[in-house]
Amino acid sequence: MAEASGLGAESELIIEQIEIGPMQNYTYIIGSRETREVAIVDPAWDINGILDHLAEREYDLTAVFATHYHPDHVGGSMGGHSVEGIAELMNLKPVKIYANKHEADGIKKVTEVSDSDLVKVDSGDTLKLGPIEVEFLHTPGHTPGSQCFRIKNTLVSGDTLFINGCGRVDLPGSNSDDMFASMRKLADLPDDTLLLPGHNYGHVPNATMGETKEMNPYLRMDDIETWRSIMGG
Repeated sequence: MAEASGLGAESELIIEQIEIGPMQNYTYIIGSRETREVAIVDPAWDINGILDHLAEREYDLTAVFATHYHPDHVGGSMGGHSVEGIAELMNLKPVKIYANKHEADGIKKVTEVSDSDLVKVDSGDTLKLGPIEVEFLHTPGHTPGSQCFRIKNTLVSGDTLFINGCGRVDLPGSNSDDMFASMRKLADLPDDTLLLPGHNYGHVPNATMGETKEMNPYLRMDDIETWRSIMGG
């Protein structure tokens, strides 16, 4: 597990970016420095390493946030290999898993967690980790229930938005038009919002939305017909 990078500019906010696994995934730890309550975003690949990291910092894990159901983010079978993820975490540290209501069935299928483990959320719902409020944003396109997490002026975007691109829309359950709508939704966020993507696919690990708009052509595209001609749909 790569060393965590602390990004919390505000003293009360814990936010750590951890590169993990062979696909350059990012797992995130977000929470409150005051209460030590944290959530993990997309725990996968090395669950013992993640939990050891939390214990070393005396963080209290109270929730798991899932951006979407793909096994490299939440665990499960992928390409004939088994990826550690939410199921293994639940055996060691059972907490509620927050998933978009359109993604819950997919997460159950790939991880075999139960209904009682899941909290189904809708876009605009919020959850507090101590005094830190997290807003769930439904951003379909890569999958039907892909979601981002907005914490103050920070956006954890999963596979919806990367520094230089966006999630694939040629996979089962993906939808090009939905991704276009999600891009327009995220393009409206303030330019000083810090973007934290789901993979280290860019030349930098994170950037502001203002910087991302300059670098990322998908975020600047505002014509649906042009989008369809490039992305399909």
